[in-house]
Amino acid sequence: MLALLQRVKEAKVDVDGELVGAIGPGLLVFLGVERDDGTGDADRLLRKVLAYRVFSDAEGKMNLSVQDAGGGVLVVSQFTLAADTQKGLRPSFSSAKPPAEAEVLYEYFLQQARSAHGPVANGRFGADMQVSLVNDGPVTFLLRA
Repeated sequence: MLALLQRVKEAKVDVDGELVGAIGPGLLVFLGVERDDGTGDADRLLRKVLAYRVFSDAEGKMNLSVQDAGGGVLVVSQFTLAADTQKGLRPSFSSAKPPAEAEVLYEYFLQQARSAHGPVANGRFGADMQVSLVNDGPVTFLLRA
């Protein structure tokens, strides 16, 4: 399981012109689910996401997590993160979990995130989403479970 974190001033997701999720300052999390991932991986990755120190403290150092900073979390499913790009010029998605199974883990991740951290928004699994963000920094990290 992979999470591409972007520290944002704001972020939102639209589907067919409808706003489905938005946050102010916080983390935009693009979530990729790989074939062998399970709930243990989701739990481990969520702990990392919520505790990862990417927000500035009073001295301007990255010492605060999204929980410390009181920021929002916007979770967007992105199966392309699980692509195998080692050979050729076209990605292979054989390492991604099949959509129906990936959606179960995505929903589990969201449920656990909402239990552990108040302000959580999300995109729509499998939809053609338009994601808008104001990247803060830019600050971007790729985390693995």
